[in-house]
Amino acid sequence: MTPQIQSFFDPVTCTASHLVFDQFGGHAAIIDPVLDYDPKSGRTKTQSADQLLRALHEHELTLEWIIETHAHADHLSGAHHLQQQAGGKIAIGAHINQVQNVFKKLFHLESEFPVNGSQFNHLFAEDEEFFIGTLKAKALYVPGHTPADMAYQIGDALFVGDTMFMPDVGTARCDFPGGDAHMLFRSIRKLLSLPDQTRIFICHDYPPNGRAIRFETSVAEQKQSNIHVHDGISEEDFVTMRKARDATLDMPVLILPSVQVNIRAGMSPPPEANGISYLKIPLNGL
Repeated sequence: MTPQIQSFFDPVTCTASHLVFDQFGGHAAIIDPVLDYDPKSGRTKTQSADQLLRALHEHELTLEWIIETHAHADHLSGAHHLQQQAGGKIAIGAHINQVQNVFKKLFHLESEFPVNGSQFNHLFAEDEEFFIGTLKAKALYVPGHTPADMAYQIGDALFVGDTMFMPDVGTARCDFPGGDAHMLFRSIRKLLSLPDQTRIFICHDYPPNGRAIRFETSVAEQKQSNIHVHDGISEEDFVTMRKARDATLDMPVLILPSVQVNIRAGMSPPPEANGISYLKIPLNGL
C-alpha cells in the first residue's frame, strides 16, 4: 500500500498539488489542483493544471478522482479544467454545505445556487473508504481551519491540506468563517496519532530563512518539531497562540475570487447576458 506520488509547486500561491497513483498505466487521483489567476487582469490560465495533465499522460494513467481538501482561500481550483480534459470525479468533504451557506450570503449569489454540495460529483463522509485503482484510501474529517476540511490517508501517505504545514511553519489559521482553534488542535492530534512513519504531504509551503521548498514530512517529525503543535503543547496554549497569531494576519490576496470559484467545484459563476462571468467584491463585507 505504497502509493506513487508526484508533487507540483505553484510559486505564485505557494500551493503544492499532488498526483497519486497505484502504478504505471494504472489509476490516479489529483489533490488540490491550481487554476492560474491574474488578479490585475481577471484572466485565468491553465499552466499549473496542464503540468498535471502531462504527468497523467506520461504515466499512462486514468484519472479517477480530483480531490479537494477544502474550499481554498488562496488559489482558484483547477478541478473543473482537469475534469474537462481527463475525466474523473470531483470530490470534497460533505461539510462543504456549511461553507457554501456562509459565502452565498456574503456574495449575494444567484438564488438558484444550491448549498448542498451538489456542484461536486462526490461528498466524502467522515472516515469514508474509497479506492484509487488498487490503492485503498480513507477520508478523514479534520475541521478547524474551516468547518469542512478533510485529510486523505492513502496507503502510508497522508494529505493534510492546510491543517498542518512543514514543522518550521506550523499550522493553519482559524479566523475564517466557521474556523475554530480548539477543533484544529483536536484534528491535528487525531492525525498525529497515526504511525510515526506515516508520510505527510502538505498543501502549502512558506519556507522561512531561505530554506528550499518542501512538500513532505512525517508524523514523527511533526510530533517532535512542529513549532505550533509538537508533543507537549496543551490545547489551551495552542488556542492562545493561534488566536493571537491570527489577529496579526492579513486576508489572503485571492480569498474573494478563490472562494467564489471553489465552492462551485472550480467552475466560474454563470455568464451574464453578455456572455462574461463576473466575480464579486463585497465592500466592507468580509
